[in-house]
Amino acid sequence: MQEKSFKKTLSENVGFFFIIPWLIGFLLFKVYPFASSLYYSFTNYDLFSGISQTGLMNYQKIFTDEDIVRAFLVTFKYAIFDVPLKLVFALFIAYILNFKLKGVNLFRTAYYIPSILGGSIAIAILWRAVWNTEGLVNTVLGMFGVPNINWMATANGALFVIVLLRVWQFGSSMVIFLAALKGVSVDLYEAASIDGATKWTQFFQITVPLITPIIFYNLVTQLCQAFQEFNGPFLVTKGGPNGATTLISLLIYNNAFLRHKMGMASAQAWVLFIITAVMTAVAFISQNRWVYYSDEDGR
Repeated sequence: MQEKSFKKTLSENVGFFFIIPWLIGFLLFKVYPFASSLYYSFTNYDLFSGISQTGLMNYQKIFTDEDIVRAFLVTFKYAIFDVPLKLVFALFIAYILNFKLKGVNLFRTAYYIPSILGGSIAIAILWRAVWNTEGLVNTVLGMFGVPNINWMATANGALFVIVLLRVWQFGSSMVIFLAALKGVSVDLYEAASIDGATKWTQFFQITVPLITPIIFYNLVTQLCQAFQEFNGPFLVTKGGPNGATTLISLLIYNNAFLRHKMGMASAQAWVLFIITAVMTAVAFISQNRWVYYSDEDGR
């Protein structure tokens, strides 16, 4: 009788046993680091000397230290330029590739490749060489009589370089936009053409409203990625010149692994997390004004 009861209990809870490895990994590598970073953010925790002070000093310094405030402002500036440019460019290319063109599959693959390679260290180093004083960009501009430009020497030039690196990796957003464009009924375009609507009018009056849910999805994902950008500032500009491209993610890395100030790094990470959460919440709240769903009850 006991054996039957044990087998019944085992069969009823067999699913739980299958998720135990994932659950252990989730607790060890997600929940514990998340909770410990929150605790360390209220401490003056050094990686080697340990905790020497507790309190709100890290958060107070975040809002008063000029370098930290500038890092947050640069991150905002980076996101403001990066996200719209990437979305517009991805949608533009997706719209072109949605037409029945000869060899369109080859072009789709070619445009998606940067998204696969763009996050690698090798590509970041190559990008730095391309935009160097004697790099490919200046060589091409020199053919038209433009003198060499030291892109990395000015704040705006260096920021432009790392923004362009991120925009160049538009393939993932492009594929999602392309799938959304495939879902727009051809009948709508035919009816609009009969009514005399131009391609430009069709795009803004038919295409854009119908794919706003996908635009919203790409906006949120790209916004989160922009606030966490690290490879470009770290490998291409190294945070320079004079901290002009030191995004908050790079500053967190410097505090944690170069200066060993884990407490300060944790506090900065939590402030970044809160800012990203607030920006995402604002996006979700604003969707009622500009995102159109085919099923209004499904909002």
